[in-house]
Amino acid sequence: MKINEHTKGAQRGERGAEKNQDETPERGEWLLEAPRQRDGERSIPQARSHRPNLLRRRAWQILEAPTAEQPAVEADEAMGPKPPDDSTVNFVLDLALRIGEVQMSSGAGASDVTATIIALTSALGLPHCEVDVIFTSITVTCHRGTDMAPVTALRVVRSRSLDYTRLTQTETLVRRIVRGNIGAEEAQQELQRITTAPHPYPRWVATAAWGGLAAFITLILGGSIDVALVALVISAVIDRLGRFLNRFALPFFFQQVIGGLVATLSAMAIVSSNLLTTDKPTLVVAAAVTVLLSGLSTVSAVQDAITGYYVTAAGRTMETALMSAGLIAGVVLALKIAVLLGLPLTPLPEVVSSTPQDLPIIILGSVGASACFALASYSTLRAMIVAGAAGAIGGAVYGALMLTDFQAVSSSAVAATLVGFCGGVLARRLKVTPLVVAVSGITPLLPGLSTYRGLYQLGVEPGGNISTLMTAVAIGLALAAGVVLGEYLAQPVRTGLGRLERKFAGPRMAGPMEPAERRLE
Repeated sequence: MKINEHTKGAQRGERGAEKNQDETPERGEWLLEAPRQRDGERSIPQARSHRPNLLRRRAWQILEAPTAEQPAVEADEAMGPKPPDDSTVNFVLDLALRIGEVQMSSGAGASDVTATIIALTSALGLPHCEVDVIFTSITVTCHRGTDMAPVTALRVVRSRSLDYTRLTQTETLVRRIVRGNIGAEEAQQELQRITTAPHPYPRWVATAAWGGLAAFITLILGGSIDVALVALVISAVIDRLGRFLNRFALPFFFQQVIGGLVATLSAMAIVSSNLLTTDKPTLVVAAAVTVLLSGLSTVSAVQDAITGYYVTAAGRTMETALMSAGLIAGVVLALKIAVLLGLPLTPLPEVVSSTPQDLPIIILGSVGASACFALASYSTLRAMIVAGAAGAIGGAVYGALMLTDFQAVSSSAVAATLVGFCGGVLARRLKVTPLVVAVSGITPLLPGLSTYRGLYQLGVEPGGNISTLMTAVAIGLALAAGVVLGEYLAQPVRTGLGRLERKFAGPRMAGPMEPAERRLE
């Protein structure tokens, strides 16, 4: 059938009747014409009762050469979704990368950062995007079909900071963007305000909070009030010393060495001066070690390993191991210096069994330690209250299990699982990031005493035993894995059992909960 047969059939009837079918048509008349019907083939009816396929007709019009007889395709009818231009893609990618950088620097997992960026790009109108997150950088590629080249953007995560207020405000901004309550330009301005705003509290408040954390840890370990006050002062001095060394850009590894050295030597000097009336002076060192361990990203490392981001997990694990090695070097160096100077060695603190009368003190100390850690990390008042409640749950469960035949590793794992579960269920309802609750809730359970005991055995006693130090490592891994498992179990409770299969994609402690549909448009 000729393509111009219906439009000018009346005017060209005679000429069409005179032409032979084998005659060659004029140039341009039969361009991209469908094949003629051969002799013997059944003819196709000209008139059809149904409307022809519009998309097929438009596709044929695009392929054929323009003629004066053929009407043009309507301009307002687009062939599928219009790909965004380069400026729009670059702007949206820059906004998503900056939000991902805030999350990554605050200790969020790689899976959380990936889900957040995909949700942001989908909400802001970008087609299919791929995200690659490693420990030091974030890469996003936006695919725009087969006709346009993809756009790739990269951002390096240079700094690490514990400012949970900034993380919480960023989480609120992400929810507003995903729900369509704010545009890209306004979101960029709001993010700029969040990232450039000063800390919500003065630095001396954070220093006092670190000291309070050491004091409450001392109470949990069975120390008296005077030992808790000494631990408060020493930890506050270590924090101020670390801030002073930050001005000279001293690597954090050496700051850990100096922190462990100052804590151990200070405790031994106080013991030699007979200022303390307790028989457990080394609890000061154990509390200081717990404070220095609290800022490490153990939870995020385990979360990345479980969710399949092995490169990021390896980077976080290496950072945790390096910072722990610095702490070990500082403590062992202090013990060696004490031997050379002839200072009296403090007796190795024994892990005493808990009694039911000690359980209220453990719960009270856990509440104070969790709240102090949240305050030292610049959390909001609501986050501090929720963190204190999580610490109370963890401390009560751990203390109750230690009264039975449970070991420290098993008790820590069960307590951390409940902390992660309760934090995952209640945190988002109270508009608090679950990561803040999880990390703060397990801080009182960190193995500061076991770590110091293991270091003492390796550095002072001849033929030291490494089993105690390995027990401390096992407790740390049990705490991190328990938190991630608790958050995983909290997902169906939080989102509803009807969407259980869709939500079981992995534990989420930051970012939006609603998964974005990933489709190639």
